[in-house]
This record gives sequence, C-alpha cells and structure tokens, in this order.
Amino acid sequence: MKVFLQAIFGQIVCNAYIFCHGYQALPSKRALRVPFILLFVFELLLYFFGYFFHNVLPDSTLYPVLLICNTWYIASMYLTMGLVVLDLIRLSNRIRPWYPEIIQKNWSTVKSALFFVFVFSVTGLMIKAYYNAVYPVVKHVYIHIPKVVEGKDSLTIVMMSDIHIGESIGKKHVQRFVELCNAEYPDLVLIGGDVMDYELRRAEKEYIEDDFQRLNAPLGVYMILGNHEYRANRYAKIRWFEKTGGILLVDSVVMPDSTFYLIGRDDILNGKRASLETLMQGVDTSKPVIVLEHRPTFARDIIDNQCDLGLYGHTHNCQYWPFSFFLRYIFEFPYGYFSESNAHINVTSGIGFTGPPFRIGTKSELVILHLRFS
Repeated sequence: MKVFLQAIFGQIVCNAYIFCHGYQALPSKRALRVPFILLFVFELLLYFFGYFFHNVLPDSTLYPVLLICNTWYIASMYLTMGLVVLDLIRLSNRIRPWYPEIIQKNWSTVKSALFFVFVFSVTGLMIKAYYNAVYPVVKHVYIHIPKVVEGKDSLTIVMMSDIHIGESIGKKHVQRFVELCNAEYPDLVLIGGDVMDYELRRAEKEYIEDDFQRLNAPLGVYMILGNHEYRANRYAKIRWFEKTGGILLVDSVVMPDSTFYLIGRDDILNGKRASLETLMQGVDTSKPVIVLEHRPTFARDIIDNQCDLGLYGHTHNCQYWPFSFFLRYIFEFPYGYFSESNAHINVTSGIGFTGPPFRIGTKSELVILHLRFS
C-alpha cells in the first residue's frame, strides 16, 4: 500500500500534465490519439486495481502491477521535469520573442518531433536506470589505519547494505550479490541493515536464507538492523536472520579475532539504544575499532569517540537525480568516503534499491574495503 500511496502524486498531477501536453503535441489523427488516450486509461485503471486489491492479490499478480505502475511513476516524474523546462522556454519566448523564424513557421512539426524526442529520451533513461539499479558496481576503498596489529598488516572487508528484499528484489538478485561478494575473497562480510524492504514473505517463500549461508569469509558474516527491519514484524525478521548463518549485532561489541573490535549499533528507531560512548567502555583503543551502523545521522560519533572506521548505508545517495544534490543538506556525510582526525567514514549507496528497480544519477554498489595497518 505504501508504494501505491507514494505514486498517487504522479497519478493525479503528473499524468494530467503529461497527457495535456502529449495530446496537444500529437498530430490530430485517431490512429495516434486513441492509443495515446487508452494508454493513460489502462495505466490509471491498473493503478487503482492494485491500490484497492493489493491485500488479496497473489504475488504473481501484485509484483507485475507494482513494476508497471512504479516504472510509469518514475518515468512520469522525469517527463514532467522536461515539460516544465520546455514550458519555461516557451514562456520566455512569449515575454520576449526569440524563436527562429523556421520554428515559428513549422510549430506543428516541431511539437510532434518534441513528443517523440521526449518519449525516446525517457525510455533510454529508464533502461539505463534499470541497469544502474539491478547490476551493482564493485567499489574499492583503500584505508590506512596507523595502528600496529600483531600478526596482521591488512584486512579485506566486503560491505553490503540496503538489500531491500521485497517486491522488486528476490532470490536471483541476492544470488548475484553473494557471487559478487565471494569473488572478492573477503576476510569479513558486513551487512549494514535494511535487508528487508517491508515484509518478510518473499524471503521466506524463496528460502533466501540459503543464499546468505553461501557467503564465505574466514572471520564471519555480521549484520545489523536498519529502519526497514522495524517495519512489519521485526521479531520475525530477527528470527529469520538467525537462519542466514550470520551474526546479528544489536548494540554489540565483538572481536572477530583478537586483533580488532567490531561494534554493531541498533537503528535510531530504537530510542533506547546505547550510545557509542557506552559501547566503547572497556574497548582497547590501541587496537582498530570498526563501527557498523545503518544511518549516518550520527556519524560524527566516530570522530568524537576515537574510533577508526565507521560504515554506513541508508541514504542510497538519494537514488534519483537531482534529489541527491540536496542530500548534503540532510547528512553531514551523505555518500562516499570521508576522513577526519585519523577517523575514516564510508557511506555506501547500497547494493539494492527501494521501490521500483531504477537508479538515476546513482548506482547500486558493493563496497570492498582494503584496510592497511602499520
């Protein structure tokens, strides 16, 4: 239901705006305008069909309905942006005419050409956006921690965050993620929250826990809770995590081996979660300290508590341009690698995505952290 509610703005406002512009731009031929009208009617009926019957529809029907409606929602958002820019250009011409004479004399042809330019441009954009979301890139980050670690001069960590198993991400996606992970031969695998998108149903139905059990790392697989784990049945999700073979850290301090500390923090939705200062009590800071947390809201705690490395997800790098531009005004460390006062912070865009399977201006990523000690 949440996904449909998010799309309601597109259905009411964007659809009307796009329809009016498209209808005016098309040549006045029934062979073109009738299919154009029927396309909007079909999408609108499909949207409300999914909206009113999502609780009773089987997954085999619901997932395609979600994919179609949400694909159109993202496409309509960018079509609207383009049309707004076009309207502003037209407005400037009305205020002070500047169009070349050839455009003024052939305005009907220009409108028809613009219609197809918009359609093919947004179609190409959506194809690229699908590829950006579904096929993660492997991002290597090299970090030097100036601490002497007995018997160890380096550590390779694979970090996956924001998998979002649900309507759009299922077993085949997770299998691809696991293969990417194992191909890097990591010492340690960290999963940074939001393993589920909303409900647990698809993960259980497809036995995705079996795929997580294939993760191979000598020092183990550790995971934390994200804000999406607090949606629906959190305790059922925690029980499911136990079947993955990974170790769930909830305000926990562990030592995967005797050479470094790993602190896994609960999500800030838990108003009673322990502070990092509390978790650091008894920690020997002469050894490397790595903190795994879902949201970078309090990433500066890493610096204030003399930790060496903080790993975060959650932001998705905003997933869609141009909204990623505003992310820097929400988070001090919105996306990427940062270093300050010998502390290192890395915020990943996530290996999955939330909602429809598209990323525009961002990419899904698997982060490989190469730590070097000296």
